[in-house]
Amino acid sequence: MCTVRNILKSKSKEIYSVAPDCIVYDALEIMFEKNVSALLVLQNEKLVGIFTERDYARKVILKGKASKEIKVEEIMTSNLITISIDSDIEDCMKLMTNKFIRHLPVLEEGELVGFISIGDVVKNIIDNQKFIIERLEHYITH
Repeated sequence: MCTVRNILKSKSKEIYSVAPDCIVYDALEIMFEKNVSALLVLQNEKLVGIFTERDYARKVILKGKASKEIKVEEIMTSNLITISIDSDIEDCMKLMTNKFIRHLPVLEEGELVGFISIGDVVKNIIDNQKFIIERLEHYITH
């Protein structure tokens, strides 16, 4: 069984985040610099939300607001869906699909330990399938 822990082992340990009072424009600059589509929102090292490109598009642009005048806390998603570090990868895929989300903060004993995206999950599934195929090919040819 492949778990979220396996995905986190192959990823950078760095978690990109902003404070709730960060200006949206500044958060967007960080997202651009780090080439990510979401940032966790931390207050006093506690997870309080997530800020995504989707939040920006739906809650700033479409409402005619200015990104240099609004704080992340005003538009972030605070109703967070999280996953345990020992959760199965297939459960992550189902959760992301059913809830229409692309990012999951990862918790271990209630503490934030990582952050995965739908891309991480898909890559892991593809890598596992390649491994199985290679093992089967080896079995067949030997």
